Amino acid sequence: MPDLLVRLYDLPAHDAARVSSQGITIRRALTPERRQVLDWIEKHFGPKWAAESETGFGGHPIMTWIAVKDGDMLGFGCGDATAKGFFGPTGVIEDRRGQGVGEALLFAVLNGLHEAGYAYAIIGDPGPIEFYRNRLDALEIPASWPGIYRGMLGTS
Repeated sequence: MPDLLVRLYDLPAHDAARVSSQGITIRRALTPERRQVLDWIEKHFGPKWAAESETGFGGHPIMTWIAVKDGDMLGFGCGDATAKGFFGPTGVIEDRRGQGVGEALLFAVLNGLHEAGYAYAIIGDPGPIEFYRNRLDALEIPASWPGIYRGMLGTS
């Protein structure tokens, strides 16, 4: 599966009201939440994603966003974690998928990357390629897979 390239300087509009009307807040994680956020990611998505997501806490501003409702995490999204300018990893708990939480996290991270000075972002090892193509006009990067992932432990 090829990586995707997204133009950040002309991102389409995103309606954040869909998630905010459900009482969900999308925001940057805070430094004191680091352990709690990483433990949550490891519990729901495994140790590899938690380790990768830890990088998002290393910069200022923090490049990890979380979705929260009533004090409970529902999802997360990272920028600059896999490599500079990369979107992901990202995940939403199963019972909240399809409700706009993942899309809201995607746009929060991409806008954060744009604010950090990037003109383009890379979505590495994308799952729903058609979603990214349709929603963001993302372009496939030829011969990019396994790209940056080549040589990682547990990959072939």
